Amino acid sequence: MPEPTTARVAVYIDFDNIVISRYDQTFRRGDWARDSARTRRMDATSDDPVAQRLAQARVDVGAILDYASSFGPVVVSRAYADWSVPANAGYQRQLVDRAVDLTQLFPVTAGVKNGADIRLSVDVVEDLFRLPDVTHVVVVAGDSDYIALAQRAKRLGRYVVGIGVAGATSRALMAACDEFSDYDDLLDASATDDADEDDVAEPPAVAAPAGSTAPVAGAGRGRGAGAVGTTATPGTADGADTADTADTADAADAADAVDQPPARSGKAAHRAATQLLMRAMRLIRTKKPDDEWVSFGELKNQMTRMDPAFSERSLGYRSFTDFVADRPSIVESTKGNGNQPRVRLRPGY
Repeated sequence: MPEPTTARVAVYIDFDNIVISRYDQTFRRGDWARDSARTRRMDATSDDPVAQRLAQARVDVGAILDYASSFGPVVVSRAYADWSVPANAGYQRQLVDRAVDLTQLFPVTAGVKNGADIRLSVDVVEDLFRLPDVTHVVVVAGDSDYIALAQRAKRLGRYVVGIGVAGATSRALMAACDEFSDYDDLLDASATDDADEDDVAEPPAVAAPAGSTAPVAGAGRGRGAGAVGTTATPGTADGADTADTADTADAADAADAVDQPPARSGKAAHRAATQLLMRAMRLIRTKKPDDEWVSFGELKNQMTRMDPAFSERSLGYRSFTDFVADRPSIVESTKGNGNQPRVRLRPGY
């Protein structure tokens, strides 16, 4: 197996396969076809029982990508499906938010066969020759059609990881991979426990610079941050030009905000960071079950692979050590070999 320090991961998802398998696993085998679930869009609040069932059997793409990142940085991530189908269209935002390339596959026959297995396999082999630095290939599917792909990738020197839904995965495919994981196991490792209010650290106070009238703590950064006070721009006769400029900027901000999730601040941001830390610790523990202690460097690397936007400084901490130390009820630290600090989850987390 390649050294973790040089690992680079490519993820390929046969999306129809995993969604259908998860639906049939959650309910009964064959219910996907009987319910005509393909033509419905998942919605837990809908009056349509099939839409509710789709929401109940929702696939957590984040759990899959988080697990893939435990092997190393994910440099390729693609999902194959007919995205015009309502059942798949409901996942587009989730996938786009995780920077997954969506490969459109229209049906090529009178049925619903879209050739995902062939297209995915061709892309994997092409990428392995085009990207020689890719060390791990993660195939999310359960079809025996991918056995030859797994064998070829191993022959080309790559470490092959399979992910599939229990009860809907070919045992021959499992055997063809270097490592195979059930989708349900990924959910256990990626589960987020809502931290108690007492466990969520208060945002560290930030002193306002001398002469400033606007508060610094909690202030937004970049475009879209709200101003506390407004003054006319020097060089204008009145506030008209400034107002026009502000209206234009507000309109642009509103347009940009349509495709962006609401920004977190204060306790919400700290709670999200705490949950990220817990998920990262659990993932590392699944890779190293014999050693529950993790170095600070390994932990931060895993957290940033799962969420590149994570930064302890944006939360008000001077260092990652301060960020971890501010959560004593969730993690505990010790000194390892060479007095390097190490950390682990406390019992119960």
